Amino acid sequence: MLTRVVRIHTRSLQTQYAMPVLIKNVLISDEVDPKCVDILKQNGIDVVKNTKLSKQQLIDEIKNYDGLIVRSATKVTSEILDAATNLKIIGRAGTGVDNIDTKTATKKGVIVMNTPGGNTISAAEHTCAMILALSRHIPQGHTSMQAGKWDRKKYMGNEVQGKTLAIIGLGRIGKEVALRMQSFGMRTIGFDPIIPGEVSAEFGVQWLPLEEIWPQADYVTVHTPLIPQTRNLIGKEVFSKCKKGLRVVNVARGGIIDEDALIPALDAGQCGGAALDVFIEEPPTNQKLVQHPLVVSTPHLGASTAEAQSRVAEEIAQQFVDTVNGKSLFGAINAPAMSNALSPASKPWVAVGNGLGVLATAMVGAADNTTEVTIKSFGPELVKANSYLGAAVCAGLLKTSGCEMNLINAPVFAKELGVKLTMHHNSQPENGRSNYVTVVVNKGGAASCKLSGCAAGDNALLVEVNGAKFPNGVPLVGDLLVYKSASDPKVMPAVASALAGEDVNALTYAASLPIDDNGEMWNAMTLSRKLRDTDILKLRVNSVHQLSFSS
Repeated sequence: MLTRVVRIHTRSLQTQYAMPVLIKNVLISDEVDPKCVDILKQNGIDVVKNTKLSKQQLIDEIKNYDGLIVRSATKVTSEILDAATNLKIIGRAGTGVDNIDTKTATKKGVIVMNTPGGNTISAAEHTCAMILALSRHIPQGHTSMQAGKWDRKKYMGNEVQGKTLAIIGLGRIGKEVALRMQSFGMRTIGFDPIIPGEVSAEFGVQWLPLEEIWPQADYVTVHTPLIPQTRNLIGKEVFSKCKKGLRVVNVARGGIIDEDALIPALDAGQCGGAALDVFIEEPPTNQKLVQHPLVVSTPHLGASTAEAQSRVAEEIAQQFVDTVNGKSLFGAINAPAMSNALSPASKPWVAVGNGLGVLATAMVGAADNTTEVTIKSFGPELVKANSYLGAAVCAGLLKTSGCEMNLINAPVFAKELGVKLTMHHNSQPENGRSNYVTVVVNKGGAASCKLSGCAAGDNALLVEVNGAKFPNGVPLVGDLLVYKSASDPKVMPAVASALAGEDVNALTYAASLPIDDNGEMWNAMTLSRKLRDTDILKLRVNSVHQLSFSS
């Protein structure tokens, strides 16, 4: 007597985006170097460049494209993303992505990538130029000369040699600024919540907490994204803690320096000068700030060099091509699991995780806020697998949620749903086995299952169901029927006969070792076609669980 059947249609158990992303056509909505178009077309991608689209026109058009490339002018809002039914990837030809609703893109499963290195040198050089212009009143002196004046005394400057430059944000740009200004004899200190002191020391920056930086700095330059933690980072409170005459530089994002607090600090002499390339509103409406005699300002020119624009255009196009070819996801800011899953060695393990997640849902029911998932990986091949296995299993668990799941959005939806996910890795074999994954799912204490899988070459295999081991594994491909039965040689022919009566052939069959003394076992059949619900009913079994995968 059969006691349980799990029917899984698995034409492709590999999570979407575990394989190369299919990008047939790309819309470019901002001005980029022609190299971008050339590289995409040379690699078989159709390109439409239209930089004159209104917001409504973009909403109407975006559904026709797999990819979108922007700079800073196009604002990719949730409204646009909701209309982008085919969109798979957004590329920003530059560093920041604050003009893209990354949260919504992630929930939609859309990759967001930038070109983190393309603007580095240009932005660093502009920062250094601003520091020197601020120190020597170069713009003011130039304007004075154009007015026919000779104000040598008025524009007495200061040397930067021997001064302390505080760098907030020690990434690529911050590092390059430090190296250049050290050549001018400046002492460099800095802070970054991610980059530790031993790393910053390698390029000559003494890492200090912010509270220790403010009293020491003669100059402060910021190189961080604009996020809640950095908005108005330098404001009234910071100015009160700094040396009188502190000079500040912002070639990063408007809003990191509090514009409302800056003007009083300049007027009082607490701030000795500001060099601003970016503003809260661009073009800036705060003309009092722009026209202040102690302010040096430029119209967001940090990345505006011919070299940088050529470089970011080339880089974003090549990143799209690499994504299409499944080579890498360099620059992707919202897809760490997918980035780590693209290597040839990782792809079958993504399929394992996804397949186990699908089977778990079929056995215990759709995930909800009572669902607890524990993922355990064993063996040296899976040392780094935790970076993508959780996402792969979640994508499988939520396959029937009504949303299209992939490695980008599955973890977000699982978290919002209240699924509790725990992960462990052991490099050593367990029970004589190595390089395999076990997924344990408990749903509200009412249902549970324990599944194990492994990779064999490019194939994902099911090797254990609730303690029942399949000695040779079951490939997680095709249309798969998994059922529990008594260890009776008459059962499998009876099932095969019932299937044949409905014009469904059993292409492969695998049986587990007996589970216990009762002799029960799990069975797996690969079928010639997907079963209809009526076919399942004619098998005359109890507790039928069904789940279909779209191909």
